[in-house]
Amino acid sequence: MIGIIMGSQSDLPIMEQAAYFLNDLGVPYELTVVSAHRTPERMLTYAKSAKDRGLKVIIAGAGGAAHLPGMVASCTTLPVIGVPILSSNSIDGWDSVLSILQMPSGIPVATVALNGALNAGILAAKILATADQELAHRLEKYQNALQDKVLDTVDVIKTQHPNGYDK
Repeated sequence: MIGIIMGSQSDLPIMEQAAYFLNDLGVPYELTVVSAHRTPERMLTYAKSAKDRGLKVIIAGAGGAAHLPGMVASCTTLPVIGVPILSSNSIDGWDSVLSILQMPSGIPVATVALNGALNAGILAAKILATADQELAHRLEKYQNALQDKVLDTVDVIKTQHPNGYDK
């Protein structure tokens, strides 16, 4: 199971992308609001109890100062994937990106792109798939579908702009 947490409800439209992807793959998840600044005790309880509750990976999204992913990572041995979110009080998202990306040595947080919750969901599923062949197969089908989508666009472009490249 994967935990998906965010600093506030305003982050939900971004973080739902991870939830929808995991749901499509049949991966169980929980999703809730856990604020590092406004509910620090809830954050500590969530992080410290995650492993005992059966979580294998935590996806944590936050905007602004974005302390949630790092603080959670400091309280658990589970892998944490940080999703920097462009929030209303953000400095073009750079504050969130750097707050999650620049963790001190010893407390790593995997960091995806700004508003990249979909990639966080994919990465979390890939982590689980290292010990789950069925999930690995579903991920392979997903990746093959991405390849097919790109190759279909190649054919469309080639009909509009014929050329000799056939690879």
